[in-house]
Amino acid sequence: VLAVAPFTQMQGLLTHEGKVQKVLLNGIDPAREREVSIIDKFVLDGGLDKLAPGEWGIMIGDKAAQKLGVGIGDKLTFVAPEVSVTPAGMFPRMKRFTVVGTFHVGAGEIDGYLGLTNIADLSRLHRWKADQVQGVRLKFDDLFQAPRATWAIAQQLGEQEYYPRDWTRTHGNLYQAIRMEKSMIGLLLLLIVAVAAFNIISTLVMVVNDKRGDIAILRTLGATPRQIMAIFMVQGTVIGVVGTLIGAVLGILGALNVSAAIAGIEALIGHKFLNADVYFIDYLPSQIQAQDVYMVCGAALVLSFFATLYPAWRASRTQPAEALRYE
Repeated sequence: VLAVAPFTQMQGLLTHEGKVQKVLLNGIDPAREREVSIIDKFVLDGGLDKLAPGEWGIMIGDKAAQKLGVGIGDKLTFVAPEVSVTPAGMFPRMKRFTVVGTFHVGAGEIDGYLGLTNIADLSRLHRWKADQVQGVRLKFDDLFQAPRATWAIAQQLGEQEYYPRDWTRTHGNLYQAIRMEKSMIGLLLLLIVAVAAFNIISTLVMVVNDKRGDIAILRTLGATPRQIMAIFMVQGTVIGVVGTLIGAVLGILGALNVSAAIAGIEALIGHKFLNADVYFIDYLPSQIQAQDVYMVCGAALVLSFFATLYPAWRASRTQPAEALRYE
């Protein structure tokens, strides 16, 4: 566990001049939230520091702000899913918040339905004690250990009082879909590399057919079949190495600039390829993984090496007398 931050949540509605938007309001401690979240990197206006206790400030996504038609300094009314009993009857619990910041993450469900406020203000809205919170958010050094680690921590604290919930449960479907798509794309790329390796086979077979006379002359001069085979294996391997290096350089350059390139094309044609409501994000993320680069390049080199074996073997089987019969 690298960091811990308390939080309190409440679902409800945000209203402004007749416009309504559902929201999941997160009460946070701004100072400690930075230790477990990267929301600061996506702030458009304002900041977490504006969420001071007692000020009843709120930060919302730009999608929600656009739908409600609000900006920095505007007032919003939060309607909680609870009622207050008064002598005049039962009324919904409402509270006025001031917009102190907006953010854009690129995920529709966050930009449209998430709100941030100070944890002390939301605790007062819950009518809890000042130091009472709903839960704590943990940050691990290895996010894939979150399911096991959170369950172990909850068992130590007491299963009857603490309930663990990790990111694979809240966004598990998305994670499973991405993992399956990555496996399928890896398989498709491997097939593409294999098809490219067949080009090496066909090229070397044609070279062997064209150089039958030269191979025969080398054999009459004393070259052994193993030496002939080594010549064509080296030639095919050089083709594979040069092609792999060129492909790796172009692929890395493309991966580093694909996000900006797609954004530029979208701005040029005025059309969004990725809709956040459908694909969870509205941009094409790209990150260079050294392990993946090494794996792809290694697979390409291995396939190109094996592609040289058959043509080199055919060249080594050339008989000088038969090849020079009609020369």
